[in-house]
Amino acid sequence: MIDNLKKILNEDQDPKAIEKITSKLSNLLMSNEEVGYIAVQKKPAITVFPDSIVVTNKRIILCKPKNLGLSMEFMDYDWDDIAGTFVKEGLLGSDFTFSTKTELTHTVDYLPKNQARKLYTYAKEQLESLKKPTTSSSIVEEMPPVFDEVIEEISTEEVTHFAEIIPAEVVPAVQDTEVEVPIPAHEKKLSDLSKDELFDKLNNYKKLLDNGLILQGEYDRLKNEILPLL
Repeated sequence: MIDNLKKILNEDQDPKAIEKITSKLSNLLMSNEEVGYIAVQKKPAITVFPDSIVVTNKRIILCKPKNLGLSMEFMDYDWDDIAGTFVKEGLLGSDFTFSTKTELTHTVDYLPKNQARKLYTYAKEQLESLKKPTTSSSIVEEMPPVFDEVIEEISTEEVTHFAEIIPAEVVPAVQDTEVEVPIPAHEKKLSDLSKDELFDKLNNYKKLLDNGLILQGEYDRLKNEILPLL
């Protein structure tokens, strides 16, 4: 275990403490999760069971011994939930603080300065990696707006032409008495049409939409012209 963590250890860390922490973490790490750094408290007074903080490529894990070191309490936060990290150096050590997007703040104090700096550097690298756009999002941005071009090619005149294929109403049979031939509904102004004629016209536009002869946007425009008059 220690051989695998040589890149993490430095002169301020106790190899036995690191080995004890990693043995506790062995069953908690997810697949493809790697420990990036471990920092351990070093208080001025003798601390038998110091707190520690572990950063991996997926999350931050706080490790707090309980019951005289017989058990360990773990609290973890994914990098996606981290809003920022901070380091404050003092005479007796450094404080490493991180805040979450839900406005929670956690601080581990009395860390050796060298450990706190490496912890901060690793955390900044993980947060910066989250800001880089993914390859899939770049591909989507480069795709040409195919559907926009199709919409632009269909003119209003063509849609009106399709609307004229289906008459708005059936012309009544000629009676024996002389009657005035009504003007087709599509040649009248919308304001001159009766409510029945407007309703029939709206139904015709719906048929054109269902048959794929006009687009949804054109149907909505025609519908919005008729509805106020009903």
